[in-house]
Amino acid sequence: MPEQLWFTELLNHYLGAPVAALLHALGIQPAYPRAPISNAAAMEALVVLLLLAFFLFVRARMSVDKPGGMQHIVETVEEFVAEQAHGVIGHGYERYVPYALAVGYFILLSNLLGLIPGFESPTASPAVPLGCALVTFIYYHFHGIRTHRAHYIKQFLGPKWWLAWLMFPIELVSHLARVLSLTVRLFANMYAGDMVTLAFFSLVPVLVPVVFLGLHLGVALVQTFIFVMLTLVYLGMAVGEAH
Repeated sequence: MPEQLWFTELLNHYLGAPVAALLHALGIQPAYPRAPISNAAAMEALVVLLLLAFFLFVRARMSVDKPGGMQHIVETVEEFVAEQAHGVIGHGYERYVPYALAVGYFILLSNLLGLIPGFESPTASPAVPLGCALVTFIYYHFHGIRTHRAHYIKQFLGPKWWLAWLMFPIELVSHLARVLSLTVRLFANMYAGDMVTLAFFSLVPVLVPVVFLGLHLGVALVQTFIFVMLTLVYLGMAVGEAH
């Protein structure tokens, strides 16, 4: 049996059997049939539940006349991301702000979860950043095709038809490298942050680790900002008028 966090153990106790049955039905053999839910998957589920609870709480208390502190925070974040999207994408940027906000909130909370004893950052597991990167990859290509139709595909073949044999693999590798870049950057930084924080907590359990908790917080914010900005950049390149 793998080492499980308390929340993972709770999920496996109540949901392990149906999850294992579902995986078997899909032709997937879990490494641990009695504990098919990994720590990373459990932390992802927890992040989604916390975000849903947070936004339901904010939504229930929204007010035009007397906005509360949480509403101010959410509106400030939305305005900041919208400004970045407007600067990077330009005309029609509003369509893409919800996705940028959604992936940003998910990554930020995932990054910060490792600061709480008894939990860990799901983004410190390579599968989670890879999933975020793949969803972003599919999202910006979808909107590139939606916006430019066949012309979006033609860009992969280069400006001259006789260069298509060379340009297509170059463009393909370039776009796949974006997935690798988004994944490795987020995973490596959060994994290193988790390991450093854990190491200093085990060596010096008081005072000194506070410095590294602050460092972890800074890394979590920076990595979220970088992921969101790169997402907007890729969207801008996909839907921009230059195509």
